[in-house]
Amino acid sequence: MTLLLTALVAVSLVSLLIGAGSVGPLRALAVLGGGHDSDASFVVWQLRAPRTVIGIIVGMALGVAGALLQAVSRNPLAEPGLLGVSAGAAFAVALTLVMGASAATLRISVAQMGALLGCICVLSVTRVRGVGSDPVRLVLAGAAFSGLLGSLTSLMLLFDQRAADEIRFWVIGSLAGRRLDDVVAMLPSMLVAAVAVVFIARPLAALALGERAASGLGHHPGLIRWLVVACVALLVGAATAIAGPIAFVGLVVPFAARALAGPDIRRTLWFCLPIGPLMVLTADIIARVAVAPSELPIGVLTALCGAPVLVAVVRARRLPTL
Repeated sequence: MTLLLTALVAVSLVSLLIGAGSVGPLRALAVLGGGHDSDASFVVWQLRAPRTVIGIIVGMALGVAGALLQAVSRNPLAEPGLLGVSAGAAFAVALTLVMGASAATLRISVAQMGALLGCICVLSVTRVRGVGSDPVRLVLAGAAFSGLLGSLTSLMLLFDQRAADEIRFWVIGSLAGRRLDDVVAMLPSMLVAAVAVVFIARPLAALALGERAASGLGHHPGLIRWLVVACVALLVGAATAIAGPIAFVGLVVPFAARALAGPDIRRTLWFCLPIGPLMVLTADIIARVAVAPSELPIGVLTALCGAPVLVAVVRARRLPTL
């Protein structure tokens, strides 16, 4: 854990020093040391610092949400982007933009409602006989749900050029142009979700032993599931509203966390906190410099990282069970 936290601090520093513009690492480092370069100060403190903070929060949110979703569905392939949770949030945001709203707080609340709908659909599928017990079939069901919502989103944007222009770069995930006001808008959701996760971590660990065992230990499996749904909706909705639907973070981060922490969901959640931001910030840094002076959408980089992990898990002779 110490190495992960050290790596996160180092990547955060690199995020402040490197960008696609003309302000290089030396000028940025001088600003961090108290220099008086007005142009470099603006770039570091008004552009790079907010997107670094938001990258940390978004990475934590998506990593923890993925771990919760996998634990409650007992499925190693459960991931907000694959199962339609992010698509539900994106659809809700697009609908809000088409209706003319653009306030950040409104987009966050609406995205959370969309993510909640996606969570409910996912957990409903897990209760369908023969689908929830098969990780691959669950992903196929989620892909169908995501495709449906994606088609409806595209259809709406065809009839509203203003909304299409505003959402074009956002819809494939990006941290560019985000402000500290967006961080403030996210904080209430993050705090509520954090408190809820603290209370449900132990019951969720008991649920991994089976519903009867969890009930025998005094927990209520149905209530646990609904609390997890609420947490995932808060986390994914807020992250998607700010950064767009960033795919595969919720798959790769819990996968790496379990490899380091073992099967205990409580330890896995702790390890997701540094690993999530590490993945998001690293992808964001590469997105800035890969095609400088332009930038790649961060969702492209996370997909390039996550797709091989998904293929490796699916092609494994025996899928891991949770």
